[in-house]
Amino acid sequence: MTTDASSNADADSSVPESGRSLGRPARAARTFVALTVAEAVVVLAYLALAGTEVVSLRYLAYPFVWINAALLAVAYAPIPRPTDRWQVGATAVGVGYFGALCVAGGLASLGDGSGVGTLTVAAAAPGWGPLVVVSGGALHLTLVPFKLVGYAGLATLASAAVARASRGLLGGALGLVTCVSCTGSVLGTLLAGVGGSSVAVSAVLARSYDLSTAVFLLAIGGLWVGLQR
Repeated sequence: MTTDASSNADADSSVPESGRSLGRPARAARTFVALTVAEAVVVLAYLALAGTEVVSLRYLAYPFVWINAALLAVAYAPIPRPTDRWQVGATAVGVGYFGALCVAGGLASLGDGSGVGTLTVAAAAPGWGPLVVVSGGALHLTLVPFKLVGYAGLATLASAAVARASRGLLGGALGLVTCVSCTGSVLGTLLAGVGGSSVAVSAVLARSYDLSTAVFLLAIGGLWVGLQR
């Protein structure tokens, strides 16, 4: 019995790392399918209970595209633990990026500083809601679940990228890669302020989340691929 166990252990240890990693795509696919099924059940239940008319299926799907991409990328990326000062510093950079993304993406802004902040929770389609709004006081928050998860995923991958990079590679390129995902969601607002109600601005506003989702996926994918090297 002992000989057989040791021989099996030796056989397992002889399997190359590349061979053991072949099961990773299959695990990721199973996780994706499980998430998609669970999310579809939640959406169908919400629509049945709320009696909401579906105007565009893609806007129901976008939140889960963000959530699933962020969760899967973080789950299957080599995220180093903060074991030394350099990695702790990388974690701090990730926290800073998360805050910057929240500000650029419209989730956080400075309040008027008057009175005590009030908390409002509004129902919305899954992923878009429950929408939590904190208004008044020094900080104004509009917390959209899928954006929180998406920005947290980007920040986590950015932190891991910093932890693995040399100090000479901490230029602005990483910041552009991580923050570019928020440009789609704020581009419409910026253009509306500059160009008024032109047809071109209206078209950009209508497609802002299409653009934002596409660039978010590029940013997540770029960071994830970079971490595999």
